[in-house]
Amino acid sequence: MNAPATRYPLVIVDVPIDDADEAVAIAFELGAEGVEQRDESTLLTGPAAGMATLVISFADPDLAKAAMAELDPSWHPRLSEIVGDSWRDEWKKHFLPFRLTDRITIRPPWEAYEPRGPSEIVLELEPGRAFGTGLHATTALVARALEAHRDELQKAVILDVGTGSGILALVALALGAARARAIDTDSDAVAVTLENARRNALESRIEADTCPVSAITETFDFVTANIEARILVGMAADLEARLRPGAILILSGILGDQADAPREAFSSLELIEAPKQDEWVALVLRVHSDGPNPP
Repeated sequence: MNAPATRYPLVIVDVPIDDADEAVAIAFELGAEGVEQRDESTLLTGPAAGMATLVISFADPDLAKAAMAELDPSWHPRLSEIVGDSWRDEWKKHFLPFRLTDRITIRPPWEAYEPRGPSEIVLELEPGRAFGTGLHATTALVARALEAHRDELQKAVILDVGTGSGILALVALALGAARARAIDTDSDAVAVTLENARRNALESRIEADTCPVSAITETFDFVTANIEARILVGMAADLEARLRPGAILILSGILGDQADAPREAFSSLELIEAPKQDEWVALVLRVHSDGPNPP
């Protein structure tokens, strides 16, 4: 007798397109494993103009039902499921080579791509079980900030906190950093990061593990953290302790209307810039060369 097909629970919601990024953030806070966004621009039949449908996947039905109870009722949350495993690779059809920054192009392993000029850097990336294709605005904001400070990155040492697929650590190495430390609470993310480093012949210059940032004693020239505003605030003291004099700290995963709290939490640092994309903002901060800035 064949084993029954595995069933994967989904919660589906309809939200105003302007609220989609915030809804995605809420979904992940409630334990989502992934979120697919569909709107009138997708190949599939989308919702009404100005609206987005979010298909939120969870590990088990109980978690999905608990999340439904917390979601805004005006989003009309409803429970669904997918049967079987073939859907897990469907997203690959839509993950094509794309330009992440002016200089860096991301290429998945299943797609061929030739650089269009000598200055273009191509990174091969397989996100696997980890967050981080580079398509999300929060990742792109950090990658572009790293590129904007490319001169300072040369021979620098970088710490990437919440590394996911390792994409930002690899971007820094590709732009000239000497060495990267990549940490994540998820052991799967660490494994994916190391595999992506091998894909790009960067494994000798990166260390990846699940060490908490509070347990790291080394200091760095650059620290990146693409996480979420509330978590960044709680990590402020530990992140600042990892910064060398003159170091740059790049924070992302921050919705624009939630930027005040992380800015206040890191008020001892100089704000260099706050680039925005869609509903998201990144904070690019610097330590004074003689230590933390005065309040």
